[in-house]
Amino acid sequence: MKSNDDQHLRETPLARTELLKGHFLHVVRDTVRLPNGDEATREFVMHPGAVMIIGLLDDGRVVLERQFRHPMQAVMIELPAGKLDAGEESLLCAQRELLEETGYRATEWAFAGRLAPTIAYSDELIDIWFARGLTLGERRLDEGEFLDVFTATPAELQAWCFTGEVIDCKTLIGSMWLQNVLRGEWALSWRGADAPPDAAESAP
Repeated sequence: MKSNDDQHLRETPLARTELLKGHFLHVVRDTVRLPNGDEATREFVMHPGAVMIIGLLDDGRVVLERQFRHPMQAVMIELPAGKLDAGEESLLCAQRELLEETGYRATEWAFAGRLAPTIAYSDELIDIWFARGLTLGERRLDEGEFLDVFTATPAELQAWCFTGEVIDCKTLIGSMWLQNVLRGEWALSWRGADAPPDAAESAP
């Protein structure tokens, strides 16, 4: 439910202090005025945005990755994903990341929606893309990037989400989205790989 009048909940930014400007992450502390007039601080990570790709093979299997994630100190099962470069369009980023990480190209793409994975401490938004008509070529991994690419059925992915073998937030949401699409409950609008972006893809 979205209310037309949220002023009793909104916070007003007053000032910002930069805490960390790293190679990837930007951490700031904002001073805000609360709805009751008091002041408080909010520390959060600024993020350039990202994409996630649900790549569907002709036999219905899904393209997945296994990658070591340092903060978790574990190898995680994930859907392909990556961050937006400065000024990069969402679809172009999805096409680039799918090719670089997995070697796959797709002839058709569908923008599904948007995910905010960590709303309490980051402004990151992840665009969810479906891809089909896949052909496999050579991967173009970034320097220092190591990951395995494999495929699984949607049922296998769903089972791993249930058992806890998949705990990555974006992949859990991607599996849910995929199940709703396969059941015909959530529709997708497919377009060619060269189609221009529509308004939904650039909405905040």
